[in-house]
Amino acid sequence: MLLRIALFAGVLAATVAGAPLAQADDIATTDITVTRSDATTTNGTIHAPAGATGRPGVVLVHGSGTAKSPQYAQVATALARQGIVALRYDKRTEGYTPAHRDFSLLADDALAGVAALRNRPEVDPAKVGIWGLSEGGWVAPLAVSRSADVAFLITIGANSGAPAAQQTWANETRFEAAGVRGSMVDVLGRNGIRVMAGAGLFAQADYDPLPVLAGIEQPVLGIWGEQDRLTPPGDSLRGFQEVFDRAGKTNYTLRTLPNAQHGGFTTTDGFDKGEELAPGYAQLMGDWVKGLPGTATADADLPAAQGHSVTPLTPLKWWESPTAQLALLSATVLALLGYALTGFVRAWRLPTVAPARILLAAAGISIVGAIAQLLYVASSRATEFGPLVFGRTLPWAALQVIAAGAVVALVFVIVRRPREGVGARIRWAMIVCAGIGFTLWALYWGLLRP
Repeated sequence: MLLRIALFAGVLAATVAGAPLAQADDIATTDITVTRSDATTTNGTIHAPAGATGRPGVVLVHGSGTAKSPQYAQVATALARQGIVALRYDKRTEGYTPAHRDFSLLADDALAGVAALRNRPEVDPAKVGIWGLSEGGWVAPLAVSRSADVAFLITIGANSGAPAAQQTWANETRFEAAGVRGSMVDVLGRNGIRVMAGAGLFAQADYDPLPVLAGIEQPVLGIWGEQDRLTPPGDSLRGFQEVFDRAGKTNYTLRTLPNAQHGGFTTTDGFDKGEELAPGYAQLMGDWVKGLPGTATADADLPAAQGHSVTPLTPLKWWESPTAQLALLSATVLALLGYALTGFVRAWRLPTVAPARILLAAAGISIVGAIAQLLYVASSRATEFGPLVFGRTLPWAALQVIAAGAVVALVFVIVRRPREGVGARIRWAMIVCAGIGFTLWALYWGLLRP
């Protein structure tokens, strides 16, 4: 009994001191606390070869989102099996929303992780680098550029362009894969992002990573999955290489992983994610880190093939601005409501009510349906859209038919202008204004375009 108590006390003391909490397959994990630059703290876990001392180390920087993902533990474990100590930590979620995220603050958090890892006995403090996935491909280079304490940079699925342009490309890519074409791609895939960015609802929409990349002196390993469908793998590799070559940088390696998706996992089509890391991914990182500086020698793979290249987003014209769009939509809806509510006054009713009622119903359905489609595209990563009609999804095709019906009804309303009654003429003016406003709105948002 005394022996059991003594053993329990020893384990408890080791845990409090930050000793390894678990060990499997010769990989030890240790939970630590990371103190960030603003004096707040976050939880971290170190993955290291059992008994490691003086090894290279790497801090993992998250991709977008706030949910915890097991993929970081998989990557950390894979790195540890390559002889590299890895630290993963809980991402800062305070103030992190689709409309606001601070790359600079997230970069400081990564540097706090570097400071914590450099103080561990498992690592050589002169050989600690940063690894960044996706959004981390913007954050990690920023962190590396700020500190000579960081020995190297690894990115996976990073972008050489701005977040808004990348998201537009991703939307267009999944539409293209599903066979969708026409106005649905142009409007939902592109204009929706442009207006969201203009309204301040797309965080860091125009962030330019190239100046930061150009200033990085440390060795860089950039990796892209050949079948990445979230980040343009070919364009991004080319962008990295061009900015490095212009800056005269020679200590970089750029690689394309065959049959790998955005995060370096196996995939069948680039949209799904297998359970395992792509073959050769972990070994590539391990060999590169352990072989530095000799493994970073201005070497780049051929860029991966893409269905289409990234097209920069054009600035919004005044009539495309969120203010103008909201004013047009609000005026249209108010005119529709005004017409509907004044219908309770018998003396104000139009002589021929059917066209106006069709216009009212069709415009209302089209507006609600189009907004729902925009929100769905913005909030999901769906790659299946059901049956298509001339390259349009069934809901979008139905909305286009309904919108066209609204325009036809508007023509009938205009032709059958009431000749008598002030109230009837006021109601007629309201429904006509609503119809014209709807037509302009539907043209911009693709309901009345091929």
